[in-house]
Amino acid sequence: MFNRTTYKKMSDLPQFLFSGLTTGAVYALAALGFSLIYNASGVINFAQGDFLMLSAMVTATLLTKGMALSGSIAIGIAVTVLVGVLLYRLAIQPAGNADVVTLIIITIGASIFIQGVVQVTLGKNQQVLPPWTGDAPLQILGAYVLPQALWVLGTAAVLVAGCAIFFKGTLTGKAMLAVAANRMAAMAVGIPAKRVLQLSFGLSALLGAVAGVVSAPITTTVYDIGLMLGMKGFVAATLGGLGSGVGAVVGGLLVGILEALVAGYISSAYKDAVPFVLIILLLLVMPHGLFGSRKTDRV
Repeated sequence: MFNRTTYKKMSDLPQFLFSGLTTGAVYALAALGFSLIYNASGVINFAQGDFLMLSAMVTATLLTKGMALSGSIAIGIAVTVLVGVLLYRLAIQPAGNADVVTLIIITIGASIFIQGVVQVTLGKNQQVLPPWTGDAPLQILGAYVLPQALWVLGTAAVLVAGCAIFFKGTLTGKAMLAVAANRMAAMAVGIPAKRVLQLSFGLSALLGAVAGVVSAPITTTVYDIGLMLGMKGFVAATLGGLGSGVGAVVGGLLVGILEALVAGYISSAYKDAVPFVLIILLLLVMPHGLFGSRKTDRV
């Protein structure tokens, strides 16, 4: 029989699910950035989490200088996209056809560099952005939800749908898919592979930047938060199948929901361990992830 404590925990389930979906949406956008760059270049960009941090830190700093919220967000996103493009131009492109391990080390070095620059120029104190539409909670399906959580979920849905339309309905998107499928063949038919790769880094940075500024009113931000966000985004991307857009979204939502359930029903002390335990268990059984291709050879 259910005792009173068990009943209370079961009644809290909608609250945990909404919380998990909110954080999962942020992980999904980070995972989508990982998959986008991996598809186009074969590179696993471990600076992806720092894109989320950078946009939020720049926005928060500009707010303290008296700039309007909309202008601060626009500049924060623009700066982050520029950093993403510079990462490709100054670090990845000069490496040429370096092996995968070298490229991974380059992105890790870029992550450390970005964190260092932010710490020196923007400070190392934790900062928070104001909620966009107030902080009075709304009651939805038995759960109390902050308005900013709806912004996170709505923004994630719009960005995921926008990416789907971009890749399926535009020539540039199809060019990126062609480069991902076979870079040499794409270049042979006139597709500028270098520009496409640069665009993939810029688009990945854009996804991270928007995720960072929309979630910062809930999660707060600090110069080193990108490390954990990036790792959880990578776990989500691998869980869904690295390179799969659908898998990135599903993986991010699953990681977020499982984190919330473990924090709610067991202990918040184990929350951050969930993604890593999950990926170990899954990859032992399904090493290509939920939606990944079994074919691993890349041209």
